[in-house]
Amino acid sequence: MNNSGPAPARTRGRPRGNPPTRESIVTAARDLFLRSGYRRTTLRAVAGAAGVDPALIAYHFGSKKGLFADVMQFQCANALAVDDVLGGDPATLPDRLIDAVTDLWENADFVQLSAQGEEAAEVIREYLEHELLARLVEFLGGRDATARATAAVTILGGLIYTRYLNPLPTHAALTPSEARRVLTPALRAALSPRPRSAPATGPARRLPVPIPDRCP
Repeated sequence: MNNSGPAPARTRGRPRGNPPTRESIVTAARDLFLRSGYRRTTLRAVAGAAGVDPALIAYHFGSKKGLFADVMQFQCANALAVDDVLGGDPATLPDRLIDAVTDLWENADFVQLSAQGEEAAEVIREYLEHELLARLVEFLGGRDATARATAAVTILGGLIYTRYLNPLPTHAALTPSEARRVLTPALRAALSPRPRSAPATGPARRLPVPIPDRCP
């Protein structure tokens, strides 16, 4: 009689692989992307640096673009740790959001990675939309959570664009603390609950218009 019980259900989806192996591949890829750039980095070179078979990279990351996305997302997740940002005092959430973005973009390695073409821009867009925006909507809750989170991420996206990607001289000259001081009020307003509109009370009554007396 077999007492081992039913076999555990098999999970669907692509296996995530051995975490140390994935970490070594991402670390090796990050160093090569920084040193040689996206276009000149090959999967074979990454495999050699990580000490793995090139087929493992294709299996776990799909392509060089997928590997680059993991490298960028790893950088984002380390600096813009959403759990830590959302886990503090709600009153200081705008300050933490701006600090997280500026901490990430003041990192010279991340700036170098983000300059590597459309692949980097796509990863940044996806991270803002699927990680930060989605988590903010969940955190805020309520009927207007999506509108509030969208407004907040729009401000943060503007910070990234005008300070780092296509810098305005006046904005780029600000220190991170000065940028926080300037943008925190706008971000706080964006995150604040929207007031409910007053209920309609029917058509307004028209006051009678006085008719002047006729001249004799």
